[in-house]
Amino acid sequence: MARKRSRNTVAQAAAAVVPAANGLVARAQYDVAGHGRRMRGWRAPSSGPNRAAAGLETIRNRSRDAVRNEWAGAASERVWGTNLVGTGIIARPNSKDPALKALFTEIWNDFCATADADGVLDFYGLQTLAVEAWRTSGEVFIRFRPRRADDGLRVPLQIQLLESDIVPQLDADAWPGLPAGSRIRSGIELDRIGRRAAYWCYREHPGDSPTSAVSHSDLYRVPATEMRHLFKPNRPGALRGVPASAAVLPKLRSVGNFDDAVLVRQELANLYTVFVTRPPETGAPAIDPTTGQPYETDPGSGGPMIGLEPGISQELAPGEDVKFSDPPDAGANYPDFMRQQHLGVASGSGTPYELLTGDVRDVSDRTLRIVINEFRRTCEQYQWQLIIPMFCQPVRDAVARAAVLAGLLTPEQGRDFARCTWSPHAWPYIHPTQDVQAKKMEKEAGFKSRSQIIAERGDDAEQVDADRAEDLARETRLGIAPPIPKGPADA
Repeated sequence: MARKRSRNTVAQAAAAVVPAANGLVARAQYDVAGHGRRMRGWRAPSSGPNRAAAGLETIRNRSRDAVRNEWAGAASERVWGTNLVGTGIIARPNSKDPALKALFTEIWNDFCATADADGVLDFYGLQTLAVEAWRTSGEVFIRFRPRRADDGLRVPLQIQLLESDIVPQLDADAWPGLPAGSRIRSGIELDRIGRRAAYWCYREHPGDSPTSAVSHSDLYRVPATEMRHLFKPNRPGALRGVPASAAVLPKLRSVGNFDDAVLVRQELANLYTVFVTRPPETGAPAIDPTTGQPYETDPGSGGPMIGLEPGISQELAPGEDVKFSDPPDAGANYPDFMRQQHLGVASGSGTPYELLTGDVRDVSDRTLRIVINEFRRTCEQYQWQLIIPMFCQPVRDAVARAAVLAGLLTPEQGRDFARCTWSPHAWPYIHPTQDVQAKKMEKEAGFKSRSQIIAERGDDAEQVDADRAEDLARETRLGIAPPIPKGPADA
């Protein structure tokens, strides 16, 4: 019978022991785990995923300020909004019944046109706004707003986007209106088993409040069934989102300050300055031969000693000399320095440098293709892991429930309505001829179906076929249809 090893023996076996050069015994470990001279100043706290987000409000404010006032911050937000949403992530019904599919599409299109509770955007505009708010602030909340039958909406539902400030960083184990056994963490109510049960919200944005101080007594409870939370958890157990640019905000700020300083220096350098020097006065004053009067020597007269005009030939008084200012320039290494800094900003924010700055010099077509493809893989990851499951599909489910309550669909049809295929906006071809040929070869080799290729372009295969058939029928009726190519048997 095998002898059971003691706990100490197991612990000793788990630690690798190696002989040292001086005969002592040293335990193998990562260098970064040491506390010697190299690592002495590196103090990394062991904060949990939510305690690590302390100061989140300051991070959000600085991220928004960078988007407002730093061109790199504004460009990054634009690039991500354009590539993650484009013209919109479209829902396509899965029903095979043409009549039912047409009904589902009609109901959805009617909702999309009036989806915004603020009455400004349609559903696809809200997608872009939600993605930009998520990237800038780290998160955004989606509130479902049921409407009355007399509001004139076919689908009695609208959605409202709420900034992260609406839900404060509130922690409480007891609170008026909090169910027994529940607790509030970071403004989110968790039930006994840790599920999100509700969100505690301000009635209006605290930054727009007429009073300087907003009390937590102004909060009200919104059930989790009426609100969704779009954010990217940075660690397991994280309850709130952190702005995507948090890691590069200090660098972005410093680079912006340096660039502004160089710009001011160049503005000062363009102030063309002339210094006129005169020897000490001795004897009679010098006479201007043009006017026969002494030269102006009173520095308090307020008039220029020498007027500069284009093409002028100025005669100086005897003994006078002219010296020009020699201000410093921007520096020979300024372009390379700024490029290197923006490369770091682009990498830290996940934005391709070429898209962030528009600088494509010395970039080959093949290199650009690699950069764009890697960026698109990241975009697809965000689309299918965050935006669609956290925002798009919950809205579709809420519309299905509202349509059933309004009598537009039966419960069974409502379930079919909720089941759909989401089609993000298709990527444009990097090299149209090669890309189309590659897709054609994939279809002919059996790697992909024609419907799959069409779906990747963001279109509906059935609609494409219907349009093609309609075009062919019209061309045949008008006598302009192209001739059918002959096959080998017809030759």
